Amino acid sequence: MLVDLVAVAFWAMLPAYVPNNAAVLAGGGAPIDGGRTMDGRRLLGDGKTWRGTAVGTLAGVLLALGLNFVAPDVGHVIGFELPVFPFAAAVGLALGAMLGDVAASFLKRRTGRERGAAFPVVDQLDFVAGALLCTALLDFGWFAETFTLPVIAVVIVLTPLLHVVTNVVAYLLGLKNEPY
Repeated sequence: MLVDLVAVAFWAMLPAYVPNNAAVLAGGGAPIDGGRTMDGRRLLGDGKTWRGTAVGTLAGVLLALGLNFVAPDVGHVIGFELPVFPFAAAVGLALGAMLGDVAASFLKRRTGRERGAAFPVVDQLDFVAGALLCTALLDFGWFAETFTLPVIAVVIVLTPLLHVVTNVVAYLLGLKNEPY
């Protein structure tokens, strides 16, 4: 059933959806690139910091571990089983989301885009690619069992929709300078 598939996809990606938001709240501190440049442009920019990356990763891992406690109850209420997150998968999802965002920042700088500039498709799916790749590397068994092709398809469709909606809401609330 489609509703079950969407629920599993959303649940499985929650530990990857949260880290970048947590990183923004914890922002500041030393930039990962240390101010270094390549071709006259920053490697990553001031928006990618060690503190934000650490806090974002920790937030995603803690969320995954918290979801493990409520998964049986939520599953009982909705009528089907939700995945639980082994520690390696939790780290893979959270850290991978952060690394995917860092990689996208590097690509943005190489293509001449400034911080905050739109980079369609990449902006919406960078952290998804990082989360899925890192999770597959750290816990392939769980990854293969959880992220079936239908679940991945839902994630690829659902994530950009969620991205657009949450960014517009954040913009309307004055939390973001641009609605993308």
